[in-house]
Amino acid sequence: MKKVTKAVFPVAGLGSRFLPATKASPKEMMPIVDKPLIQYAVEEAVAAGVTDLVFITGRSKRAIEDHFDKAYELETELENRGKTELLKIVRDTVPSHVNCIYIRQAEALGLGHAVLCAAPVVGEEPFAVLLADDLLDGEGAAPVMKQMVDVYNYNRCSVLGVMNVPLAQTRQYGIVSTERDVGDIQRVTGIVEKPKPEEAPSTQAVVGRYILTGRIFDHLRQLTPGAGGELQLTDAIASLLKEEAVLAYQFQGVRYDCGSKLGYLQATVELALKHPEVREEFAAFLAGRFGA
Repeated sequence: MKKVTKAVFPVAGLGSRFLPATKASPKEMMPIVDKPLIQYAVEEAVAAGVTDLVFITGRSKRAIEDHFDKAYELETELENRGKTELLKIVRDTVPSHVNCIYIRQAEALGLGHAVLCAAPVVGEEPFAVLLADDLLDGEGAAPVMKQMVDVYNYNRCSVLGVMNVPLAQTRQYGIVSTERDVGDIQRVTGIVEKPKPEEAPSTQAVVGRYILTGRIFDHLRQLTPGAGGELQLTDAIASLLKEEAVLAYQFQGVRYDCGSKLGYLQATVELALKHPEVREEFAAFLAGRFGA
């Protein structure tokens, strides 16, 4: 049985909600304390056993490639200055056994199209999809993608990372219906993209973590483009449901929507309070400033 060794990172989006910060720099490179968003997602994938990182990029995304490339001048400078800890951080950005693959998405035609761009590299293997906008903190449990890989390894079918959201927020997510309403792992019976609260089949929202079988590519190829010529991954998953099992997994941990300013700030505060270098001073600052 094939293992999940490939992960797809759709990073071609414009990041318009963070302009002007994202005018010349990818939104995925925005830092949370001292690491960019995309590195949190990459580290989560690597911790789950992924060895091939497939980045679906667009214009103005060169900074992502540079970030994960070898920085000879910087490493030489750090080595000459005896800054061994910083040198290790730079060299460990991507472990030596992990490959980075970059595919250019010429047009931003939806998440489904971005995933389809990875088909020549992924082939028929199961693979992960991680959206860097969603920063998931396992909070003491295993990294969320590792949790999902374990679910996949046991059940051998596609797995969607889900969380319950307020009914009023269903219009912001893909929402699944399942065979039952209890338990961390449930079989998906339907999925709909951004339903109105009164039309939502449940409050179980798909966040930016997927494990999909290679069959998803056939369903993506058969989709009829929607508004703006976009291919919706949700529509392909709905079609895949007719052919094979898909599971919804309510992961252990917290999700921060770093595609929004509020979620980005929340993640910054929470992860700063866990950072070994600054947590004590930052907690003291918050206590003094806000009485926390």
